[in-house]
Amino acid sequence: MSNRVLAIDLGATSGRVIEGFVDPHSLRYEVLHRFPNGPTPGGGSLRWDATGLFANILQGMAMVDSRAEVVSVGVDSWAVDYALLAKGSLLGEPFHYRDERTAAGVEAVHATVPFEELFHRNGLQFLTFNTLYQLAAENWSDTAGFADSLLLIPDLVNYWLTGQAFMEMTNASTTGLIGIADGAVDVELVELTGASRSLFAPLVEAGHVVGPFTPEVANQVGFTSTVVAVGSHDTASAVVAAPMSSPSSAYISCGTWGLVGVEVGRPIVSDAARKANFTNERGVDGRIRFLHNVMGLWLLNESVAWWNRGGDTRSLGDFLSQAQDYSGVRQVFDVNDPVFMAPGDIPRRIAAWRHDHGQPPLEDPVAIVAVIVESLAVAFATTVQTAGELSKTAITEISIVGGGSQNILLCQRLADYAGVPVVAGPVEATALGNILVQARAAGLVTGDLDSLRNLVRRTSALVTYQPHTAGRSHG
Repeated sequence: MSNRVLAIDLGATSGRVIEGFVDPHSLRYEVLHRFPNGPTPGGGSLRWDATGLFANILQGMAMVDSRAEVVSVGVDSWAVDYALLAKGSLLGEPFHYRDERTAAGVEAVHATVPFEELFHRNGLQFLTFNTLYQLAAENWSDTAGFADSLLLIPDLVNYWLTGQAFMEMTNASTTGLIGIADGAVDVELVELTGASRSLFAPLVEAGHVVGPFTPEVANQVGFTSTVVAVGSHDTASAVVAAPMSSPSSAYISCGTWGLVGVEVGRPIVSDAARKANFTNERGVDGRIRFLHNVMGLWLLNESVAWWNRGGDTRSLGDFLSQAQDYSGVRQVFDVNDPVFMAPGDIPRRIAAWRHDHGQPPLEDPVAIVAVIVESLAVAFATTVQTAGELSKTAITEISIVGGGSQNILLCQRLADYAGVPVVAGPVEATALGNILVQARAAGLVTGDLDSLRNLVRRTSALVTYQPHTAGRSHG
């Protein structure tokens, strides 16, 4: 039997089609196709080009050797966003979670159900772009009212690949519409948004076989296979492959966002957790991802993109290398301030934040990069500490995966502030978690999450950063 599976990994800034090879003693992968992603402005709103993403997915899948057997395909993506369909066709490209429309949805929902009650019902932190608020911002008397189904982004891709509609639990749990007690769709919350319960497909767990390719897809890509539901929220897949060595390990899935938390056996819905704005999201194998969203590499990537548009040709790697030697004051700012949410001139907004809070100005881009990294490290370390306190876990190690695991300066400063070792890698943890769930569903590997993570530890090039006791002050 073949040991080849395909992971389709869709992030907020790029997508990848990745070929994985798995057996009980090895785990390796190859990126077949990488393509850009991001918001597409039009008509006064921000949207995703889901149609274009699917074309890129098919292009990447067609790069597989036609003589090879592909055991299965799995799809993961960012959370909360969705498509509305009527008779199987898009009513429009999906809204982007950074679109400003969500403010009206927050106001509409909280006018009826205060956040305190919501937290005890769905266990989620307050984020203005949760699906619950997005649906409440829809104009159901207009085009949206013609919808007969709603699919989250990875479920939409699965539907286009197979013709079968399901809603995978790890991603569904980010919507704010799943009851924390019973894991079912909360009909009252759905109706509060103006949507209909009939829009939602049946819930399934990671590992569920969605179905075979449609004949049209098989013809386009040159092979046939089966689609398996994985931890379709990219963070859920990343946590599967986070090489945590014990229950006292914290994790940070660091890409556009930094998802910082611990894995627990049951939801934590205490008043302290609500006030700290922590969330309870479903993980693979019924685990709970108890975490808090922290602004991640978005701040660095958007800043560098802005400078590049202004004529500075330095890459993020160039800036980070120079920031290693920056010796000025690294007075931190609040990376989670909503002012940094929208795309655009992040350096100007950092300057305005510093001015408003009595901090000295920064002109040099290298200094700004150094301060962004310092601020992220402090935010991550503080959030890890809070996660430990709320979950009654004595954190002994932090596992950082994703793009942030390659940021040497960030990893070292995180270790310094947290006071515990930081284990960095793998960078493609999301794809590896996707691959591992598929492999286990096919019988290529067996065991629980600890067994899967042990395979990741044995087969990945990990780097451990030990804390330096000096330099924990951040001004």
